[in-house]
Amino acid sequence: MIARTRLRDLEDLSPVVPVIPFLQNPEDLPPKPRILHITPEISRVSPLMCPGAERLRVKSGGLADISATLLEKFVQDRFDVHLAIPNYRNIFRNGEGDDNASVNCAAPRSRIHLAEDCAFYRRTGAYHGSPDELRGAAIAFQREVINHIIPQVRPDIVHCNDWMTGLIPAACKKLGIKTLFTIHNIHRERTTLAEIESKGIDASEFWDLLYYENYPSSFGDCYHNNPIDLLSSAIQNADFVSTVSPTFLEEIIHNRHGRLPPSIQWDLRVKIDSGYASGILNAPDGSYNPAEDDSLATKYDHANHRHGKGGNKRKLQERLGLSVNENAPVFFWPSRLDPVQKGCQLLTEILYRLTEDYSADGLQLVMVGDGPFQCHFHDIVARHGLRDHVAVMDFDEDLARLAYAGSDFVFMPSSYEPCGLPQMIGARYGSLPIAHNTGGLHDTVHQLSDDQASGNGFLFDHFDSGGLRWAIDQAMEFHRLPEEVRESTISRIMRDASTHFRNHTMCEQYAAIYRKLNLDKFTASRTNQKQHS
Repeated sequence: MIARTRLRDLEDLSPVVPVIPFLQNPEDLPPKPRILHITPEISRVSPLMCPGAERLRVKSGGLADISATLLEKFVQDRFDVHLAIPNYRNIFRNGEGDDNASVNCAAPRSRIHLAEDCAFYRRTGAYHGSPDELRGAAIAFQREVINHIIPQVRPDIVHCNDWMTGLIPAACKKLGIKTLFTIHNIHRERTTLAEIESKGIDASEFWDLLYYENYPSSFGDCYHNNPIDLLSSAIQNADFVSTVSPTFLEEIIHNRHGRLPPSIQWDLRVKIDSGYASGILNAPDGSYNPAEDDSLATKYDHANHRHGKGGNKRKLQERLGLSVNENAPVFFWPSRLDPVQKGCQLLTEILYRLTEDYSADGLQLVMVGDGPFQCHFHDIVARHGLRDHVAVMDFDEDLARLAYAGSDFVFMPSSYEPCGLPQMIGARYGSLPIAHNTGGLHDTVHQLSDDQASGNGFLFDHFDSGGLRWAIDQAMEFHRLPEEVRESTISRIMRDASTHFRNHTMCEQYAAIYRKLNLDKFTASRTNQKQHS
């Protein structure tokens, strides 16, 4: 178990807000920076960035929502923000014929910059394809950003996200452009100088800044056979590094997941000590609000959640062919069925026994998620005749929202979790999270106390099926409490979630980083001017 007081050992992991001293002349104040946000996915775009941009959408995970929230916030605040994203085949909603032509990203004032390559046009999403295809598409994306988009935009700050943008901080360092690199998932991808140059990037410009598996003696000697770590290269070269939760940053520098080389862990420690690394907790999009969500059968808030959740539970059960029973405890699986990270294999080990042990309660399970482990759940359901109690569905946004509203508990048993959003969304909708005590789950889920006066869910420390079963049993004990006790507790949790899990706080923390980097650049520029005057 990770002690919650351990964050004190690292002092404050929150961004350092720059304090600008009193300046005599307006010319001594830094102008608002031009920011280029580089991401492989985004869930929506404000029409303020380009006419028709609200139809642009390519989403695979939480990065898409966070990118959308930041851009929407800053363009509304009249920041000069730009977006660079691959031009996937279906990047605009209709994805047919000349649909792309109706959104003029080439307009003079457009702030959307589409990276063009046949590798993108053949793809329907950010992470579809084999590992070689993903890596090749990522390098092609970075080629377009480095060779065309950065020279066109001329940004003051470049905000990069995950390994797919790992070469860009080094290229920007050579150009004197400040960079923020955000780690959403600690996936390490490797390439070579030969592959980079074969895709059209002149790596000789910044090869000496990259992180190699072996120490590079010269450009030629390491050209073919010395792998480059894209994630480590980005961390090493970025001016500021952020993770999507404070505890995940702590886990990285303590090597909890065994993913990064020691020198990069040390580099992160140095950045933390100097105020150039922080953990910023993600927050759900504002549209996840049961009082306004058009996907629900019945809208509700903390004051009338009993009625609202009951109506949505019936609708969910009817839609999925489950036994219609408003009193049945419904458990919702909201994430992709990935056994490497998400812990779905733990549930397969106990699923049948779980339904048997709580058959008198009418326990039901709803899964809305794609992934390689989906077939195993289908097999268990078919073998044991569980169709009245277990529904396994492909991902659908509207169905997922209905499941948040119609369920009592949300599963998040990840082996590691940089942040996670479903546990926060579930709390907003009055569906209590069941989570492994790691990463962002540690920061957002707190064990419900015996008197229900504090906490918002159920945590387990040992990542195995026994740990998950223990947490489920705790949830069922809560479900069996008197109705008035449960109603009061859920109301409190919903109120707390709407207050604490706000994207306004997240945006302000990123804005503080932008101001800090912009002030650094401005101060350095003025110093150089004085030295040469």
